[in-house]
Parts: sequence; C-alpha cells; structure tokens
Amino acid sequence: MPRKKISAQMTFDDLPPAPATDQPITETIEKNYMPYAMSVIVSRAIPEIDGFKPSHRKLLYTMYEMGLLKGARTKSANIVGQTMHLNPHGDMAIYETMVRLTRGHAALLHPFIDSKGSFGKQYSRDMAFAASRYTEAKLDPICAEIFGGIDKNAVDMVPNYDNTTEEPVLLPTAFPNILVSANMGIAVGLASQICSFNLAEICDGTIAILKNPKITTDELLEIIKAPDFPGGAELLYNKEQMRNLIENGHDKVTLRSRYSYDKSAGCIEILEIPYSTSIELILKRITDMIKEGTLKEVTDVRDEIDLHGFKLTLDVRRGTDPDVLMAKLFKKTPLQDDFSANFNVLVDGEPKLLGVRGILDEWIKFRISCVKRELSFDLGKKCDKLHLLLGLGEILLDLDKAIKIIRETAKDADVVPNLMKGFNIDQVQAEYIAEIKLRHLNREYILDRIKEIESLRREIGDLEETIGSEAKLKKYIAKQLEEIKNKYGIPRKTRIIYDDTVIEYKESDFVENYNVKLYLTKEGYFKKITLQSLRGSDEQKLKDGDEMSQEVEADNLAEVLFVTDKQHLYRAKAADFDPCKASSLGDFIPAKLGFEKDERVLSMCVNPKYDDKHFMVCIFENGKGVKVPLSLYETKANRKKLVAAYSSASNPVCIFFEEAPTDVILVSSQDKAILISSKLIPVKATRTASGVTLFSLKAGQTITTATTNTDSIEGGGKCRKIKIPATGSALK
Repeated sequence: MPRKKISAQMTFDDLPPAPATDQPITETIEKNYMPYAMSVIVSRAIPEIDGFKPSHRKLLYTMYEMGLLKGARTKSANIVGQTMHLNPHGDMAIYETMVRLTRGHAALLHPFIDSKGSFGKQYSRDMAFAASRYTEAKLDPICAEIFGGIDKNAVDMVPNYDNTTEEPVLLPTAFPNILVSANMGIAVGLASQICSFNLAEICDGTIAILKNPKITTDELLEIIKAPDFPGGAELLYNKEQMRNLIENGHDKVTLRSRYSYDKSAGCIEILEIPYSTSIELILKRITDMIKEGTLKEVTDVRDEIDLHGFKLTLDVRRGTDPDVLMAKLFKKTPLQDDFSANFNVLVDGEPKLLGVRGILDEWIKFRISCVKRELSFDLGKKCDKLHLLLGLGEILLDLDKAIKIIRETAKDADVVPNLMKGFNIDQVQAEYIAEIKLRHLNREYILDRIKEIESLRREIGDLEETIGSEAKLKKYIAKQLEEIKNKYGIPRKTRIIYDDTVIEYKESDFVENYNVKLYLTKEGYFKKITLQSLRGSDEQKLKDGDEMSQEVEADNLAEVLFVTDKQHLYRAKAADFDPCKASSLGDFIPAKLGFEKDERVLSMCVNPKYDDKHFMVCIFENGKGVKVPLSLYETKANRKKLVAAYSSASNPVCIFFEEAPTDVILVSSQDKAILISSKLIPVKATRTASGVTLFSLKAGQTITTATTNTDSIEGGGKCRKIKIPATGSALK
C-alpha cells in the first residue's frame, strides 16, 4: 500500500491519531521493570553463598585460568583485558573491582590478590589508585582454598556471554568466605552489607556446628565473638547486637578509633579508624568544629599517613585530659561510627536474610555438595584406572599370546578386536594394552602395575563409604577447615571493649562554668548576665510595656525549664544562651527554642529537682488549681520538648514552681480575691489532671490574675482563706 504523502500545507493535526493501547501499570512493571530488578539482584549486586558477586568471581577465575595462582605477577591491564572474555563491562569497572580485592587496598582481612604498585586505601576516599598499566598482580596463596576442586567438577560450569568459553556458577570455597570477606551491594529494593569475621573464629564455629548441629546461640557466641575488620579499631561490645547478628543477620556494630597519647609532644595520634568511615570525613568534621569554636582543646589536626601506615595527629592544649577529649570526639565526629550489618545473600538464586548461624548452615550444605562432587570425580578416575589394570592383569597370564596376536594381525584396525577376542576384555582395556610400548611388555613392568590394584580397591572403597555418609563428609570438611585455620589464621585486628571501660561523654565536662543571674520577662525575653557584668550596671533594658517576671541566681551549667500556654514544656541549658549585658534585650525564647505560632512563655524553673517533694503549680481561668510532682517530668532521654505538660481543660493564668509552701493570691474578673497557702492545693498523680476548685466563681466569671507576689495586689492581705473552695472577698 503506497504511503500517504504529506504536503507542505498539512500539519500534524491532519494526521490520523496513533492507535491507543491500554496497559495496566502493574502489567507494565511486571513486563518492563521486574526483569531488570531481578537481574540486578541475582546477577550483579548481592553476593552468593561462596561470598562473591559475579564480577569478583569472573575476575578471580580469569586470573586462575591465566596461571596466576603459582606464576609471577603480570600487568593489571593484561588481567583486565582477559577478564572481558567473561565480564563485558568497561575496563575501569573491572579494574575498580580488582583494586578492592588487592592486598594493597587493605579492604579485606584476607586479600585474594597479591599486588604490587599503588592501589589506594580503603580508609581514604580521595587516595587514588594508579592506572592498570603501572600495577601488577597475581593470585594470593589463599586462593588455592577458593579454587580447590574446581577442575574436578566440584561446581557447575556455564557458557560465558558469547558461548566461546565456560565459567563457574560458584567457586568451591573450602571455608565460609562469605563471612570472612566484607561485602556490600545495593540492588533494586534490596541491599546487602556483610561485615567480616575472623577466619580462625569462623572456622572454629563451623567445625562446632559440623560436630553438633544443635549448638545454641550462646555457645556459638563464645566461639564467634564479634566481627573483625581489616582496619582494626575497637568494637563496643553489645551482647544483644551480637545475638541479633548470629540469629537474624541485621543490627548495627559500633566501632571507635584506636589512639595513643604522646605526653611529651602534647598530641593524640589516631592509629586506626572505623571501617565505615574515611580520613577525609574525620578531618572535615574536626576542622569545622575548630572553626566553630566548639573544639577549643585542639589547636591543630593533620594527616600523617606514611609508609608505616595510618596516622592522624591532633595537637591538644596543655592540661587537656586526652581520654575526656576523645570521648567528646567519639560523640561528635566519625571517629566513632556504626556499621549497619544486613546479611542478605543469594541461596540457589533466591535472596534470603540470614544470620551468621543460617549462613553457616547454608554454606555447609553447599560445601557438602562440592566435596561429594569432587570425591565422585576422583572415584570415577580411580575406577577407570582399576578397570585398565584389570585388563592388564589378563595379559599377564600369557604375554606371548598377546605379542603373537599383535604380530600376526594383518591390519592395524584389527589389533584391538583380536585382543578383545583373545583375552575376553572390553575395547577400553584392549586400547590401553595396544598402546603399551614394546619395552614394557615384560613381566616385571606388568607385575609392578598390577600391585596397584589392591590399593586402588581400598581407596575406591573408602571414597564410596565417604560419599555415602554425611557424617564422614562433615568430618572431611572439618579436617579441611582445621588445616585452613592453622595455615591462614591471624589474630583479631579489631579489639573488643566493654561498657565498663568506656568513658561516657558529658557536655558539662567541656562547658566553662561561672556564676550568672538569669532573667525572664513577661514578653518572653531571657537574659543570662554574669555577676561581674552586673557590677557595672544594674539597670535592665526592657521592651516597651514589658516587665521582669522572674530572676534567679545560678551557674552556667544550670538546667532551665520553660512552660508555655500551649501545654508544652521546653528544656534548655543556661550554657545554650550567650552571656549578655543588662543594656540588651536578651534572647527571645519563642525564637530561640522554636515555639509554635503565638506560643508564649508562662514560667521558668532553674535546676529542677525531679522528685515528689517539688511541684509545678497551675492556676486555671476556671478557678481550679493543681500541683504536679516534678518527678512526672523526668525522662530517660534528654528530650528538648515535652507535650501535654498540664491540663488543657481551661486556660492557664499562672504557673509557678514550688519548693516549699507559699502564699498565692487569685483575683477574679469581679475584682474579688482569695489569698491561700499553696499547701491547700492538692497533688495529682497525672500531668494532665484538671485539678480542684480553689475559687468559687459564678457563671461568666473567670480568674484574671494569680501570683505568688502577694504584695503586688493592694488589699490582698485581707482576703486570706483557710479552706477551699473559697468565695472571694472584694478588693479595696
């Protein structure tokens, strides 16, 4: 059908609309997005039970095929190029994968690649690695335990991406590498963050499970104590966190830097930092704190990394306690950091979240399969050899006959059939005999070979017995693990420290303390004035119409509570406010503490005592009052804001804090008043109690004023009442 021509006068509006096809969003996701998501999860980002991602596996297998397990180092560029036969990605992506596996980069407890040249460092974000043409590498000796049995059908082999060669689906690791090598991967909707453990501890733990599958978590925790990181540092031990890692496979691990103090030089040397941070992040945070003036104890910080290893040096002021200073830095900088473990692994192509125990159970199943296949391969080879030797034994009975058959056979093609017929052997045996050199057709040679038959039969019997017995397979694996532990095991690099040895950071240790006077005005302005400053001027500057409501002598470390008309209570420290002079307005509390719109301060309490003998007293517009013990306002966490601090049933008129009974006067909208002792106001056990009636009011009447400053109400002294509720007396 001829295509319709579009003239210059035609527009797109003249063209027929494209056919519309409705497709539900769920179908679009299923067909277009899910294959990509599953590919990333299964084939790229999440490690499998052998402890490797596909990119790692392809690289290491290429190096193995290149003979780099025993040979000399070769240029990294050569390795990268060869790896492209299995991994069709850019050379830089492959080289970056290789860098992380090297000894020089120091990202693994047991590196897989013995490297020469500059490969950067795991603890530095900016320390670049050299180009692949300048560096050299070969496989580390521990890779013999990674590839053992791979040439004996221990694992499945699959074609590479263009069907020109084969590669292993998994590597037959002879130890639980997945828990020894740290690994991280981010897939689609799924992430994996596996911390490393000490090889010797993991081998011992696996052997314990092989011997006793019913071993408890507590027993396993005695063997596998905690993660062990290549960067060392110190681990703050928490038994519940370790239990979660063993049982569930997710929790955080807290690491802090290791340091030493050089008293003669007046400096602290940071020697090891947490695995999850970098020296650049630490330097930036410390430098920022010095600039902000929040780290006055440190005069200088510098990177002193050299050929001897990591070192970050802090010059400290004379008289500074290094342990207390480090407690502050641990709290406020990445010198202490959390590693969030999340043990997502692929098992038979399916992502699973497993604890250490679950991973070891799955690895044992995987390893049993590998060993069984490896031993079955050896069994087949020995059976084939035995079969040939049995055929050789047949011709021992009559060597002359064998020679005669070969000599008298006219055609080469008939030699094997004639031997088969003459000695009643099969074709394989006959082919083997026919290929024996003439010099070996003597009784001595043949007898020596036949002597192997008995030893072969014993070996075949042992192999068949081992393959058929799970207990023997487990014993075989345990023996391998013991050998690997003795050969490659190293002491823990990450030291375990316990809570009783940790110095807790206290803000007060770093805040300068001095005597001050604190002021609060009715409009919500707050002043902190040193006593020395007050000697020069006692005249307080206030906003027009404002007046002082409270003034308290305290020190710079004092805790201050502010109660508002929105039933909120705010906590602050006197040190949070800058000292000011009497001639300034001070800090506007609603802005300083982030009040809600139109929220006002009603009262302030300095250094509250959170017990049942000190109270917050609330007087409400409806004539009711209540006393709430300050113990109800104590919180475990240092919460800056507490909601529902008192009842919202009526508007508050006055709130004050009582240490001892005091007089309080209440004035109604009809200019009537009562003067009562605060001990008449009942104590309630809940913060939001509405209280009891103190002032008997008629309909439409309210309390307009309530204060403990009884002298401020003229004639109030004649309105004393000794019982509540009370009727007000007229004020003159």
